[in-house]
Amino acid sequence: MQLQDILFSQGFGTRRVCAGLVQQGHVTIGGQSITDAAAEFAPEGLLFVVDGVPWEYHELAYLMLHKPAGTECSRKPSAYPSIYTLLPGPLRLRPQKGAVQGVQAVGRLDQDTTGLLLLTDDGQFIHRMNSPRHHVPKVYEVTVKHPVDERQVQRLLEGVVLDDDPKPVRAAACERAGEMQLRLTLTEGKYHQVKRMVAAVGNRVEGLHRSQIGGLVLPPDLSPGQWRWLDEVHLAALRP
Repeated sequence: MQLQDILFSQGFGTRRVCAGLVQQGHVTIGGQSITDAAAEFAPEGLLFVVDGVPWEYHELAYLMLHKPAGTECSRKPSAYPSIYTLLPGPLRLRPQKGAVQGVQAVGRLDQDTTGLLLLTDDGQFIHRMNSPRHHVPKVYEVTVKHPVDERQVQRLLEGVVLDDDPKPVRAAACERAGEMQLRLTLTEGKYHQVKRMVAAVGNRVEGLHRSQIGGLVLPPDLSPGQWRWLDEVHLAALRP
């Protein structure tokens, strides 16, 4: 694969821009400056450096982000900064079929919700993770306004009725994690579901953090606002 095409596929600009980066000496591989934009390389696992920034080739991008509070999962945010501003330019500009460029969030978290968020440019992966029939569990650490009692936990496990659906919505798992804390596992993704379920049992969400998706736990060393590539171990943890 030509080097200019490798850079293009990774989001470093148009093919013309990528060819210019190479020709002007901005790209090194193995410590050697490459100035031939048409030079051929095996892309898989290729490590290269653009303007001093190391990059590894990924045919498809799979990321985890520790979403901080006060950010929106939108490319056109209304009141808060977009989560996409936390990512480097190439991840936002990776070429896509259709109108959307770059990686996309797999589902959304509210602006005041923190925790594990997945991003990818793999449409099939997005569909699989979001599809209700796959029942991918998501674990939320919930801080509530009033003390939690066992009756509230039991009602969340048995199911509560939300105002837009007569069918009860049940937590896949629920437990007290403290006097004012719940650990809630859901396999659906309704609008504001955690907040509405907690309200339905007479309490109120004061803080919400997603700690796990499937078998993938948010790493303790991934600080708010930081992102990381998903490796094969991470991806395996997300498979049913």
